[in-house]
Amino acid sequence: MDYQQTLDYMFNQFPVYQHVGKSAYKGDLSNTLALDRHFGHPHRAFRTIHVAGTNGKGSTSHTLASVLRSAGYRTGLYTSPHLKDFRERIRVDGEMIPETEVVAFVEAHADVFSQVRPSFFEMTVAMAFDYFRRCGVDVAVVEVGLGGRLDSTNIISPDLSVITNIGFDHTMFLGDTLSAIAGEKAGIIKPGTPVVVGERHPETQPVFEAAARRAGAPIDFAEDVLRIDRATLTPGGMQRFDISGVVTLRDLDYSLLGIYQRRNILTVLASLARLRTLGYTISDADIRTGLADVQGRTGLMGRWQQIGSRPTVIADTGHNEHGIRQVAQQLTAWPCARLHIVWAMVSDKNPELILPLLPPDATFYFAQASIRRAMPVAELTERAARLGISGRSFDTVAQALAAARAAASPDDLIFVGGSTFTVAEVL
Repeated sequence: MDYQQTLDYMFNQFPVYQHVGKSAYKGDLSNTLALDRHFGHPHRAFRTIHVAGTNGKGSTSHTLASVLRSAGYRTGLYTSPHLKDFRERIRVDGEMIPETEVVAFVEAHADVFSQVRPSFFEMTVAMAFDYFRRCGVDVAVVEVGLGGRLDSTNIISPDLSVITNIGFDHTMFLGDTLSAIAGEKAGIIKPGTPVVVGERHPETQPVFEAAARRAGAPIDFAEDVLRIDRATLTPGGMQRFDISGVVTLRDLDYSLLGIYQRRNILTVLASLARLRTLGYTISDADIRTGLADVQGRTGLMGRWQQIGSRPTVIADTGHNEHGIRQVAQQLTAWPCARLHIVWAMVSDKNPELILPLLPPDATFYFAQASIRRAMPVAELTERAARLGISGRSFDTVAQALAAARAAASPDDLIFVGGSTFTVAEVL
């Protein structure tokens, strides 16, 4: 098989959550453990950092990997989902796994896959850990796919567990209260392993503290150990911070834009401070280098990413209530003549909770992403109308963006969002 044939096989042979939803979700680790035994427990050959959370875990994982690479560590990075190319999920020192490696892995182990019948995610985790071992990585940053306790990545014994925040998402699997969701995310806390929590919340804090206490795990809440003294935008398109606390850094440039990154940077810096206590050699200069070009060093895309100018076009993968509140805050503050929103969602998200969060004076262009889980554009437009939000309907995201560009003036802002797949189609 060539690479494209291999991808076709993978997407057709293994249930893919991003495409088919809950039918691809397996509520235990039996398949993952079976694959781990088959491959000889590859994750034991390198150190790991485990990152969970409702939002921000991708940005946090990429930023940690960028800094670790700056510090001289051969660094693996496992994230999901991908935007354009499957290989985005598995990187070593910022480079995607080669196409030949993907083909060889699938062909060599087809027999065990036919016996175990893993999901797409379970197979991909096995591929990542096997590849990291063969590449001789020193440390891998591993992002949780969904939840934590029963996620396929949760077979690792990390040096550090990181939980960015808790919001309502995937409630059919994780529970319909913040404390229940926090309980699932807290499943990555391991005995004696330090944990950093990015945000303090009255419903989730006791859950994390109790889990850490049971595990004998030291716990840091980022906002308790660090604070932002100053945050500005530089002429070069960076966020610049003065940070004080367990780490003190002045004029620290961060290449990721978006107001919500101000939470993530505290989570990252608190995590790096804890890693220093565990024997990691990470200088202030390494932190500066790593934060200044996260996208270039790790390939991160889709986080308040500018993809056009005159008019400005911004794409962001935020897709749940917690994430959209932060996106809406940024949209409200952005200086522009008019705001245009290109929007498409997946069918298991609730427009009634999310759409009212967006600026009401925007012009909306509703569309349908080209995946099976996409919410039909007729349904999305109708449900928006019931909320008093009117907009034009388009069969594809590309058509909606083209219409927004045609209607916008050079001083306008076009925002593209609603799901990861919406953003993937415009990058």
